[in-house]
Amino acid sequence: MRKLTGAAFVSLDGVMQAPGGPDEDPTSDFRFGGWVPPHWGEDMGPFEGIITSEYDLLLGKRTYDIFSAYWPYNLDNPIGEKFQRIDKYVLTHSDEPLTWDNSSRLSGDTAQAVAELKRSDGRDLLIQGSSTLYPPLLSARLVDRLVLITFPVVLGTGKRLIDGPEKAGELRLLDHFVSPKGVVITTYEPAGDVRTGTFETKEPSEAELERREKIREGSW
Repeated sequence: MRKLTGAAFVSLDGVMQAPGGPDEDPTSDFRFGGWVPPHWGEDMGPFEGIITSEYDLLLGKRTYDIFSAYWPYNLDNPIGEKFQRIDKYVLTHSDEPLTWDNSSRLSGDTAQAVAELKRSDGRDLLIQGSSTLYPPLLSARLVDRLVLITFPVVLGTGKRLIDGPEKAGELRLLDHFVSPKGVVITTYEPAGDVRTGTFETKEPSEAELERREKIREGSW
């Protein structure tokens, strides 16, 4: 079975819209496009290994449109050459033709389509961009590894990594790296259901009992 990795550029408040440039995705009047380049450095730790490994791309339609308008025209870049060669799987309800070489359409329910793709033969899969894919795929626990490249910036608005209904769950930290410019790269894998506990070591005070009663009454 193919493994699925999601590798996302995110701000401290979880925004992932238009990291690469002002014209990348200005929808909803987003005005901070290009918030990643000022914080990029020569040493980006695990991300370099991910982007140079062997994989096929899993993309949402808008990220596909961004990539297909750029990378086929930059084949002198090793990433452009790789993206041209590998398979691109695009989750879309649009009937627009996918003109980039080696592109295939996935339609219908997102989780079901990706589950079927993972069961097929081929290279492992990598999500780049594509904010709409994360809620359903994380909810269905189809993401085998989540790599967050978190930049030291708060944007306050924009498309977020997790923005919608999702199934609760825990993640286990596999690796972490901090770049000289303060970019934090963390690698996680799914770790099952959320566990809960308490720091309380003795019986609650009268004040705490009163507070809980207010909660039950709806007056807190």
